[in-house]
Amino acid sequence: MGNFLKVDDLSGDELIAVLDRADALKEMWDTGRMPRSLAGKRGALWFYGQGFRNRVAFELGARALGADVSFIPGELGVHEPIEDIGAYLDNWFDFFAIRCKSHADLETVAARTRGPVINARTSFNHPCEIVGDLQYIRRERKSLEGLSVVFVGELTNLCMSWFEAARALPITVTQVAPAGYEAPPDLLARLNDGAAGRVRVSRDLYGSVSGETDVLYTDCWPKGADAEKTRDAFLPYQVTKDVVLRMNGAGFFLPCPPITRGEEISADSLGARQYRDYSAKEYLLHAQNAIMEWCMGRLD
Repeated sequence: MGNFLKVDDLSGDELIAVLDRADALKEMWDTGRMPRSLAGKRGALWFYGQGFRNRVAFELGARALGADVSFIPGELGVHEPIEDIGAYLDNWFDFFAIRCKSHADLETVAARTRGPVINARTSFNHPCEIVGDLQYIRRERKSLEGLSVVFVGELTNLCMSWFEAARALPITVTQVAPAGYEAPPDLLARLNDGAAGRVRVSRDLYGSVSGETDVLYTDCWPKGADAEKTRDAFLPYQVTKDVVLRMNGAGFFLPCPPITRGEEISADSLGARQYRDYSAKEYLLHAQNAIMEWCMGRLD
Protein backbone atom coordinates (compact mmCIF):
# COMPACT_ATOMS: atom_id res chain seq x y z
CA MET A 1 0.00 0.00 0.00
CA GLY A 2 1.13 3.55 -0.59
CA ASN A 3 0.00 7.16 -0.69
CA PHE A 4 -0.82 8.87 -3.97
CA LEU A 5 -0.01 12.53 -3.43
CA LYS A 6 1.45 13.37 -6.83
CA VAL A 7 1.67 11.76 -10.26
CA ASP A 8 5.36 10.95 -9.92
CA ASP A 9 4.77 9.05 -6.70
CA LEU A 10 4.45 6.31 -9.32
CA SER A 11 7.35 5.22 -11.49
CA GLY A 12 6.76 5.13 -15.22
CA ASP A 13 6.11 1.38 -15.08
CA GLU A 14 3.73 1.76 -12.14
CA LEU A 15 1.83 4.54 -13.88
CA ILE A 16 1.43 2.40 -17.01
CA ALA A 17 0.21 -0.48 -14.81
CA VAL A 18 -2.39 1.85 -13.26
CA LEU A 19 -3.51 2.97 -16.72
CA ASP A 20 -3.72 -0.67 -17.89
CA ARG A 21 -5.85 -1.51 -14.86
CA ALA A 22 -8.02 1.56 -15.44
CA ASP A 23 -8.68 0.31 -18.98
CA ALA A 24 -9.69 -3.09 -17.64
CA LEU A 25 -11.92 -1.48 -15.02
CA LYS A 26 -13.63 0.59 -17.70
CA GLU A 27 -14.53 -2.58 -19.59
CA MET A 28 -15.86 -4.13 -16.38
CA TRP A 29 -17.85 -0.98 -15.59
CA ASP A 30 -19.36 -0.97 -19.08
CA THR A 31 -20.40 -4.63 -18.81
CA GLY A 32 -21.58 -4.58 -15.20
CA ARG A 33 -18.79 -6.88 -13.96
CA MET A 34 -17.01 -4.65 -11.45
CA PRO A 35 -14.67 -6.58 -9.12
CA ARG A 36 -15.23 -6.34 -5.37
CA SER A 37 -11.56 -5.59 -4.85
CA LEU A 38 -12.23 -3.17 -1.98
CA ALA A 39 -14.90 -5.27 -0.26
CA GLY A 40 -14.73 -4.91 3.50
CA LYS A 41 -12.71 -1.69 3.29
CA ARG A 42 -13.83 1.69 4.59
CA GLY A 43 -12.92 4.93 2.87
CA ALA A 44 -13.07 8.50 4.16
CA LEU A 45 -13.90 11.16 1.57
CA TRP A 46 -13.01 14.68 2.70
CA PHE A 47 -13.63 17.33 0.05
CA TYR A 48 -13.16 21.07 0.33
CA GLY A 49 -14.82 23.35 -2.21
CA GLN A 50 -17.50 23.02 -4.85
CA GLY A 51 -15.89 20.68 -7.38
CA PHE A 52 -18.13 17.69 -8.02
CA ARG A 53 -16.44 15.51 -10.63
CA ASN A 54 -13.69 13.99 -8.47
CA ARG A 55 -15.99 13.65 -5.47
CA VAL A 56 -18.79 11.89 -7.35
CA ALA A 57 -16.33 9.64 -9.18
CA PHE A 58 -14.66 8.59 -5.92
CA GLU A 59 -18.01 7.82 -4.30
CA LEU A 60 -19.37 5.86 -7.25
CA GLY A 61 -16.11 4.04 -7.85
CA ALA A 62 -15.36 3.07 -4.27
CA ARG A 63 -18.86 1.69 -3.78
CA ALA A 64 -18.73 -0.18 -7.07
CA LEU A 65 -15.49 -1.80 -5.88
CA GLY A 66 -17.19 -2.87 -2.66
CA ALA A 67 -15.95 -0.23 -0.21
CA ASP A 68 -18.08 1.52 2.37
CA VAL A 69 -17.47 5.29 2.14
CA SER A 70 -18.29 8.19 4.44
CA PHE A 71 -18.03 11.91 3.81
CA ILE A 72 -16.21 13.92 6.46
CA PRO A 73 -17.80 17.35 7.09
CA GLY A 74 -16.02 20.67 7.36
CA GLU A 75 -12.70 21.96 6.09
CA LEU A 76 -9.46 20.15 6.84
CA GLY A 77 -7.60 21.76 9.73
CA VAL A 78 -10.08 24.55 10.50
CA HIS A 79 -11.79 23.13 13.57
CA GLU A 80 -9.06 20.78 14.80
CA PRO A 81 -5.28 20.68 14.50
CA ILE A 82 -4.07 18.92 11.36
CA GLU A 83 -1.70 16.68 13.31
CA ASP A 84 -4.61 15.15 15.25
CA ILE A 85 -7.05 14.51 12.43
CA GLY A 86 -5.30 11.66 10.68
CA ALA A 87 -4.75 9.76 13.91
CA TYR A 88 -8.43 9.95 14.82
CA LEU A 89 -9.66 8.90 11.39
CA ASP A 90 -7.14 6.09 11.24
CA ASN A 91 -9.17 4.34 13.96
CA TRP A 92 -12.08 3.81 11.58
CA PHE A 93 -10.95 4.02 7.95
CA ASP A 94 -8.69 2.02 5.66
CA PHE A 95 -8.03 4.72 3.05
CA PHE A 96 -8.58 8.45 2.57
CA ALA A 97 -9.37 10.59 -0.49
CA ILE A 98 -8.84 14.23 0.45
CA ARG A 99 -9.33 17.48 -1.44
CA CYS A 100 -7.97 20.45 0.52
CA LYS A 101 -6.27 23.80 0.04
CA SER A 102 -2.84 23.09 1.47
CA HIS A 103 -0.58 20.35 0.13
CA ALA A 104 1.44 20.53 3.35
CA ASP A 105 -1.72 19.76 5.32
CA LEU A 106 -2.35 16.74 3.11
CA GLU A 107 1.20 15.51 3.73
CA THR A 108 0.70 15.95 7.47
CA VAL A 109 -2.42 13.79 7.41
CA ALA A 110 -0.61 11.19 5.29
CA ALA A 111 2.20 11.05 7.86
CA ARG A 112 -0.27 10.31 10.67
CA THR A 113 -2.29 7.54 9.01
CA ARG A 114 -1.51 3.88 8.43
CA GLY A 115 -4.02 3.73 5.58
CA PRO A 116 -3.07 5.38 2.28
CA VAL A 117 -4.02 8.95 1.42
CA ILE A 118 -5.10 9.90 -2.12
CA ASN A 119 -4.75 13.49 -3.25
CA ALA A 120 -8.10 14.54 -4.73
CA ARG A 121 -6.68 18.03 -5.31
CA THR A 122 -4.66 20.64 -3.46
CA SER A 123 -3.61 24.14 -4.45
CA PHE A 124 -0.23 22.62 -5.39
CA ASN A 125 -1.26 19.79 -7.72
CA HIS A 126 -4.18 17.73 -9.04
CA PRO A 127 -2.86 14.25 -9.86
CA CYS A 128 -6.08 12.21 -10.27
CA GLU A 129 -7.35 14.63 -12.91
CA ILE A 130 -4.24 14.23 -15.03
CA VAL A 131 -4.13 10.42 -14.71
CA GLY A 132 -7.73 10.31 -15.95
CA ASP A 133 -6.83 12.49 -18.91
CA LEU A 134 -3.77 10.36 -19.65
CA GLN A 135 -5.94 7.24 -19.71
CA TYR A 136 -8.34 8.82 -22.19
CA ILE A 137 -5.54 10.17 -24.40
CA ARG A 138 -3.72 6.82 -24.43
CA ARG A 139 -6.87 4.89 -25.37
CA GLU A 140 -7.55 7.26 -28.25
CA ARG A 141 -3.95 7.74 -29.38
CA LYS A 142 -2.86 4.14 -28.58
CA SER A 143 0.38 5.36 -27.00
CA LEU A 144 1.77 8.11 -24.80
CA GLU A 145 5.23 7.86 -26.32
CA GLY A 146 6.38 11.27 -27.57
CA LEU A 147 3.18 13.02 -26.46
CA SER A 148 3.44 16.81 -26.82
CA VAL A 149 1.36 18.80 -24.34
CA VAL A 150 0.91 22.57 -24.34
CA PHE A 151 -0.53 23.99 -21.12
CA VAL A 152 -1.79 27.57 -21.46
CA GLY A 153 -1.98 29.47 -18.18
CA GLU A 154 -0.16 30.23 -14.96
CA LEU A 155 1.55 27.58 -12.85
CA THR A 156 -1.64 26.06 -11.42
CA ASN A 157 -2.12 22.72 -9.69
CA LEU A 158 -3.04 21.18 -13.06
CA CYS A 159 0.08 22.49 -14.73
CA MET A 160 2.17 21.08 -11.90
CA SER A 161 0.63 17.63 -12.30
CA TRP A 162 1.33 17.70 -16.03
CA PHE A 163 4.94 18.50 -15.11
CA GLU A 164 4.92 15.55 -12.69
CA ALA A 165 3.65 13.30 -15.49
CA ALA A 166 6.62 14.32 -17.62
CA ARG A 167 8.93 13.11 -14.86
CA ALA A 168 7.42 9.62 -15.06
CA LEU A 169 6.62 9.34 -18.78
CA PRO A 170 8.42 10.18 -22.06
CA ILE A 171 6.26 13.22 -22.82
CA THR A 172 6.99 16.91 -23.33
CA VAL A 173 4.98 19.54 -21.46
CA THR A 174 5.29 23.21 -22.40
CA GLN A 175 3.72 25.85 -20.17
CA VAL A 176 2.73 28.97 -22.11
CA ALA A 177 2.06 32.04 -19.99
CA PRO A 178 2.60 35.80 -19.76
CA ALA A 179 5.82 37.11 -18.26
CA GLY A 180 5.86 36.66 -14.52
CA TYR A 181 3.49 33.68 -14.54
CA GLU A 182 5.88 31.00 -15.80
CA ALA A 183 7.42 28.21 -13.75
CA PRO A 184 10.74 29.51 -12.36
CA PRO A 185 14.04 28.20 -13.78
CA ASP A 186 15.03 26.40 -10.57
CA LEU A 187 11.77 24.43 -10.57
CA LEU A 188 12.22 23.49 -14.23
CA ALA A 189 15.77 22.32 -13.57
CA ARG A 190 14.62 20.21 -10.63
CA LEU A 191 11.77 18.67 -12.59
CA ASN A 192 13.92 17.88 -15.62
CA ASP A 193 16.66 16.28 -13.54
CA GLY A 194 16.30 12.53 -14.10
CA ALA A 195 12.94 12.90 -15.83
CA ALA A 196 11.69 10.47 -18.46
CA GLY A 197 10.29 13.41 -20.41
CA ARG A 198 10.85 17.16 -20.48
CA VAL A 199 9.17 20.31 -19.17
CA ARG A 200 9.73 23.83 -20.46
CA VAL A 201 8.11 27.26 -20.63
CA SER A 202 7.31 29.78 -23.35
CA ARG A 203 5.65 33.17 -23.68
CA ASP A 204 4.77 32.56 -27.34
CA LEU A 205 1.32 30.99 -27.75
CA TYR A 206 1.24 30.85 -31.54
CA GLY A 207 4.83 29.67 -31.70
CA SER A 208 4.16 26.88 -29.22
CA VAL A 209 0.97 25.43 -30.72
CA SER A 210 1.56 23.63 -34.00
CA GLY A 211 0.71 20.45 -35.86
CA GLU A 212 3.05 18.68 -33.43
CA THR A 213 0.87 19.59 -30.45
CA ASP A 214 -1.12 16.55 -29.33
CA VAL A 215 -2.77 18.00 -26.21
CA LEU A 216 -3.86 21.60 -25.65
CA TYR A 217 -4.81 22.25 -22.03
CA THR A 218 -5.97 25.37 -20.22
CA ASP A 219 -6.96 26.46 -16.73
CA CYS A 220 -8.88 29.43 -15.41
CA TRP A 221 -7.26 32.85 -15.16
CA PRO A 222 -5.74 33.97 -11.85
CA LYS A 223 -8.31 35.15 -9.34
CA GLY A 224 -7.14 38.37 -7.73
CA ALA A 225 -8.14 41.86 -6.79
CA ASP A 226 -7.01 43.49 -10.02
CA ALA A 227 -9.23 41.86 -12.62
CA GLU A 228 -8.41 44.46 -15.27
CA LYS A 229 -4.66 43.83 -14.95
CA THR A 230 -5.22 40.07 -15.15
CA ARG A 231 -7.36 40.42 -18.25
CA ASP A 232 -4.78 42.63 -19.96
CA ALA A 233 -2.05 40.07 -19.25
CA PHE A 234 -3.98 36.93 -20.17
CA LEU A 235 -6.30 37.98 -23.00
CA PRO A 236 -3.49 37.58 -25.59
CA TYR A 237 -3.25 33.97 -24.34
CA GLN A 238 -6.93 33.17 -24.75
CA VAL A 239 -7.37 29.89 -26.61
CA THR A 240 -9.56 30.65 -29.60
CA LYS A 241 -10.74 28.33 -32.33
CA ASP A 242 -7.92 29.63 -34.52
CA VAL A 243 -5.40 28.52 -31.89
CA VAL A 244 -7.01 25.08 -31.55
CA LEU A 245 -6.97 24.57 -35.30
CA ARG A 246 -3.19 25.04 -35.30
CA MET A 247 -2.70 21.86 -33.26
CA ASN A 248 -2.68 18.25 -34.45
CA GLY A 249 -6.01 17.61 -36.18
CA ALA A 250 -6.31 14.32 -34.28
CA GLY A 251 -5.26 15.92 -30.99
CA PHE A 252 -7.11 16.74 -27.80
CA PHE A 253 -8.25 20.18 -26.69
CA LEU A 254 -9.00 19.77 -22.99
CA PRO A 255 -9.80 23.03 -21.19
CA CYS A 256 -10.12 22.13 -17.54
CA PRO A 257 -13.65 22.51 -16.18
CA PRO A 258 -15.19 24.66 -14.97
CA ILE A 259 -14.39 26.66 -18.09
CA THR A 260 -15.08 30.36 -18.48
CA ARG A 261 -16.04 31.35 -22.01
CA GLY A 262 -14.60 34.74 -22.80
CA GLU A 263 -11.62 34.30 -20.49
CA GLU A 264 -9.21 31.35 -20.84
CA ILE A 265 -11.11 30.16 -23.92
CA SER A 266 -13.34 31.75 -26.53
CA ALA A 267 -16.79 30.27 -27.01
CA ASP A 268 -16.02 29.32 -30.61
CA SER A 269 -13.05 27.16 -29.53
CA LEU A 270 -15.52 24.58 -28.24
CA GLY A 271 -16.67 24.03 -31.80
CA ALA A 272 -13.27 22.70 -32.88
CA ARG A 273 -13.18 18.98 -33.67
CA GLN A 274 -10.35 18.52 -31.15
CA TYR A 275 -12.54 19.56 -28.19
CA ARG A 276 -12.94 16.38 -26.12
CA ASP A 277 -13.76 17.41 -22.54
CA TYR A 278 -17.02 15.52 -22.15
CA SER A 279 -15.57 12.23 -23.39
CA ALA A 280 -12.30 12.61 -21.48
CA LYS A 281 -13.86 13.20 -18.08
CA GLU A 282 -15.54 9.78 -18.13
CA TYR A 283 -12.09 8.34 -17.48
CA LEU A 284 -11.67 10.17 -14.18
CA LEU A 285 -13.86 7.46 -12.65
CA HIS A 286 -11.86 4.55 -14.04
CA ALA A 287 -8.47 6.12 -13.29
CA GLN A 288 -9.44 6.88 -9.70
CA ASN A 289 -10.71 3.33 -9.28
CA ALA A 290 -7.32 2.00 -10.39
CA ILE A 291 -5.54 4.46 -8.09
CA MET A 292 -7.61 3.27 -5.12
CA GLU A 293 -6.71 -0.34 -5.95
CA TRP A 294 -3.01 0.56 -6.28
CA CYS A 295 -3.00 2.42 -2.97
CA MET A 296 -4.68 -0.53 -1.25
CA GLY A 297 -2.32 -3.09 -2.78
CA ARG A 298 -5.12 -4.61 -4.84
CA LEU A 299 -3.88 -3.79 -8.33
CA ASP A 300 -4.04 -6.99 -10.44
